[in-house]
Amino acid sequence: QVQLQESGGGSVQSGGSLKLSCAASSYLHVSTCMGWFRQAPGQEREGVAMLVNGGSADYADSVKDRFAISQDNAKTTLFLEMHSLKPEDTAMYYCAADCRVLLAPQQLRPLGQGTQVTVSS
Repeated sequence: QVQLQESGGGSVQSGGSLKLSCAASSYLHVSTCMGWFRQAPGQEREGVAMLVNGGSADYADSVKDRFAISQDNAKTTLFLEMHSLKPEDTAMYYCAADCRVLLAPQQLRPLGQGTQVTVSS
């Protein structure tokens, strides 16, 4: 089973930017769905973004036009560029290689430790 390791989180002020990375332990076939979900304390998981077949991207309405998901050419690292961050974006962010990541992240078991994003107002 592929292992995933998230990184790149941090603390920023509202309006700031961060770029998250997700390194996979093995090659991720281009047909794999890859994406990000997040979970804030006391809240349900929320799907954030998904990349399908290495090209088609989809986003939660809450992050559309602010976040961008991408993958490196080697298909071993997934990225999430986050701009115009808001306090409500504060959460632990996880990546997943599963097509349920955007609409049903509660069904997933995190394969990594996640990376914390904290946005202050």
